[in-house]
Amino acid sequence: MKGKIFAGLLLGTMAVGITTQEREGIYSYKVGQFEVFMLVEGQRQGSAGILVGADEALLKRYIPAEGFFHTANAFLIKVPGSSGSPGSSGSLGRNILVDAGTGAGGVLLEKIKKLRVEPDQVDAVLITHLHGDHFGGLHKDGQANFPKAKIYLSSRELEYFTKTNINQGAVAALAPYSTRIETFNPAELGGRLTELLPGITPIAAYGHTPGHTVFLVENSGAKLIIWGDLMHIALVQFPVPEISATYDMDAGASAVMRRQFMDYAAKNKIPVGGMHIVYPGLGTVEIDGEGFRFVPKNKLF
Repeated sequence: MKGKIFAGLLLGTMAVGITTQEREGIYSYKVGQFEVFMLVEGQRQGSAGILVGADEALLKRYIPAEGFFHTANAFLIKVPGSSGSPGSSGSLGRNILVDAGTGAGGVLLEKIKKLRVEPDQVDAVLITHLHGDHFGGLHKDGQANFPKAKIYLSSRELEYFTKTNINQGAVAALAPYSTRIETFNPAELGGRLTELLPGITPIAAYGHTPGHTVFLVENSGAKLIIWGDLMHIALVQFPVPEISATYDMDAGASAVMRRQFMDYAAKNKIPVGGMHIVYPGLGTVEIDGEGFRFVPKNKLF
């Protein structure tokens, strides 16, 4: 019973007056006139065994006895003026997906449809990096799940996983989009940033993978950082950013990026969203001693 209550609190299902979208693992948020939806593709019991350098005392301090959840999220951004017409062009009327999940069970596609967006109405898919839980949903049986979308990813990431250290899964997922892949070179945080699409700016966050990219969403003076896999276990990595995960290809660089972006978000009061932060997966970062704390944007908290 205790575990069920804990799960309910994490998922937000115990709230009074909770919306249907929240029950379905869809969290909505406004960035100026942009509508941003965090979509939970899947959630399971988490394992602290993926953490590198975390001793028993540290885990006992931050991990509840009841355990915790690991989640996989993606984000859909609806740009104002969207008429829902497939393949819309220009700066308005766009449906932008940030990462495509694993594709398992078609869960993400169904959640997108619940938001009244058909797969052929997705104009762009921004890929934070080429790990399977972020690109798998691009295709099914060799066919594009988003037949009119352009795929955007960093040139460094594409080069590494399709030429230097070939990931056949990534190659297969990108194949149906061969003529619609757009690459970019993200600037470093603190450097001169350049928009990729109106209101969307890529920022280099190398470490988790060689070309791992964070996306800054900005409209009407409001901002949101969608930071991909800067962290995997928020309960530990917010207070102790130096702890990396086995999934991080360069643990040291990943830790540096994690602290850098959390410090930037906290000092500039920019909300963040992450692919592995449990629902609602979006909130603010505050400096807390030598580390940080995360304040979810949810009525429960």
